[in-house]
Amino acid sequence: MDNTYLTTAELAGRIKYDARVIREQLKDSVLFEGIHYIRPFGGRKILFIWERVEEEMLMGISSQSLLVGY
Repeated sequence: MDNTYLTTAELAGRIKYDARVIREQLKDSVLFEGIHYIRPFGGRKILFIWERVEEEMLMGISSQSLLVGY
């Protein structure tokens, strides 16, 4: 499966949220590492997986997604 990876700024543009809101309020409370975003090569940079973020927005967080981790 092909994934679309977005920086925080690119994700902010797509979902019409401020990048700071994504970093400070959504990350790790609604958007989880390993499910909705990754840190490639163990670095500081965060890349969001668009298809999973979009699915979460449309469906909402389910207990299944939290348990299975996709």
